[in-house]
Amino acid sequence: MAAARELYLDWNATTPPHPLVLEAMHAARTFAWGNPASVHAAGRRARAALDDARAELATLLERDPRDIVFTGGGTEANNLALAGATALVTSRLEHPSVTRVAEAYVARGLDVRWVAARPNGQLDLVALERALVAAPAGSVVAVAAVNHETGVIQPLREVSELTRSAGARLHVDAVQAVGRLPKAAWLFGDTLAVAAHKLRGPKGIGALATRPALVPQPVLLGGSQERGLRPGTVDAVAAVGFAAAVRRVNESVARYASLAPLRDSIERALGTVAGVNGHEASRAHHVSSLVFEGRRGDELVAALDLEGIRVSAGSACTAGTSEPSAVITAMHDRARALATVRVSLGEDTTEAEVTEFVEGLARILSRGAQPSRGA
Repeated sequence: MAAARELYLDWNATTPPHPLVLEAMHAARTFAWGNPASVHAAGRRARAALDDARAELATLLERDPRDIVFTGGGTEANNLALAGATALVTSRLEHPSVTRVAEAYVARGLDVRWVAARPNGQLDLVALERALVAAPAGSVVAVAAVNHETGVIQPLREVSELTRSAGARLHVDAVQAVGRLPKAAWLFGDTLAVAAHKLRGPKGIGALATRPALVPQPVLLGGSQERGLRPGTVDAVAAVGFAAAVRRVNESVARYASLAPLRDSIERALGTVAGVNGHEASRAHHVSSLVFEGRRGDELVAALDLEGIRVSAGSACTAGTSEPSAVITAMHDRARALATVRVSLGEDTTEAEVTEFVEGLARILSRGAQPSRGA
């Protein structure tokens, strides 16, 4: 039985692995399957593949290869970057891998300073400056270059200047930015988090880039892999796939730039029935956070799924919870968060698919938000 056709518009959750990535990993399985920490020939082959991948990533992130730590993904990279901070300055706009760390710090009685969000989805820079007053040595400011739900781009240059002036350290979560925007939008910070599966690489691998001489505090204990910062056997085959994804970043950025007209056409077509979160700010070209007042975003997502159209109501990392988006709540309120649907286009998205999405959504809205299994 043939699988039903699927229209995938949830590229912020994950991306389909690129054929070049799959090809590179398939080849690597024949020679890089060994343990990179082993000293024999099989281990040395895996280690060489791992080192080559580290060098590719270092070139992209403009760091020394010695300052690239492979992790299990973006979440672990964010956690590693924040470990050991004496004070944490962040906002409710951030990914759960940052906000949950902040909440854990609060529970332990540590200094956490929450910065207000503006209604356009950007950090309030005046509030950030106030939060940094008398910040203790070892303070970390954590900011995502591109918001995972709205696509809003943060003013990282200004954030960097304020952080540096206060003597604090800046961590940039670049997971949603790398491969989608030029370096000028995200290449800031003392530490930088990246995830392979957001740029058409494999899942289960990411990286933390640090500045020279900055040694994070490990969040895991075990062996001496990754300079002891991330103990555990590194998957060299996954690293090869990561490197293959990195090599096509320039092509990927160009493709994402071309998506702006498609994103705009969705928002124009739905302009009479939906608002747009963050439309007043600079946004990534492929994301639209749509607000349907009087509707439930999760119900619309379920109804679209039955139509074969895959979108989301927010971050995939909070899917299945009953709580509305913390990001949209911080920007506006709970009611708006409950009424939001995120559409994120990708390199392969076509104009015909955008039309299919708009028409499918129109059918659902015409009969109400409740999913109909007879559709």
